[in-house]
Amino acid sequence: MGAKQTRTEHKFQDLVDKTGFSSEQIGNLHKRFKQLSSDEETIRENLETIPALVNNPIRKQIIDAFFDKRNQHQDEVGSLEEIGFEQFLMVMSHFRPPTLKMTEEEKEAMRREKLRFLFNMHDTDNDGTITLVEYRKVVEELLSKSGAIGQEAAKAIADAAMLEVASTTVQHMEPDEFYEGITFEHFVQILKGLEMESRMNVRFLDVNTTTMRCGRGTS
Repeated sequence: MGAKQTRTEHKFQDLVDKTGFSSEQIGNLHKRFKQLSSDEETIRENLETIPALVNNPIRKQIIDAFFDKRNQHQDEVGSLEEIGFEQFLMVMSHFRPPTLKMTEEEKEAMRREKLRFLFNMHDTDNDGTITLVEYRKVVEELLSKSGAIGQEAAKAIADAAMLEVASTTVQHMEPDEFYEGITFEHFVQILKGLEMESRMNVRFLDVNTTTMRCGRGTS
């Protein structure tokens, strides 16, 4: 029993260093991954069968985020055809809450990491800017799929929201000046007052990351 536990901890040690999860947390997430992948080494279409995602208006963006190379803590762009457990875990690490032992600098770095993850979900063409087209698409999906508002009304709301963002982030735009879109720094500014640390969780995977402490400590 002891030898098996030691081998498991050694197996996950590299992932502990990469993600900030403890060996125990990684073990629990590995079990969930094996359930989702039907005990296979990689996963793809299985995520589309998660019941809690079926009626989610941004279901596609959530699933695509798991296969976006930008979310693998590497300087790469593009999409993966399938992901193994390590890639799955790297995406999950974006949902870790801060610990009491974190410095203010570490908390701010984690916040920006979470915001970058959200930004990537909306910057679908990897050009570093959330354009009006991309922004409108997300708003339309959120509003029209809820059944509470029509598609044309959703488009109008999206356009108005984008103009509001433009006036907030670019203080001195000329009347004929074209607003190219939201950069990451603008995105950070827009969400400055939003508490991200506990809001980003993945309950749709039956994993409540708000109760998962990162790192090896218990604080």
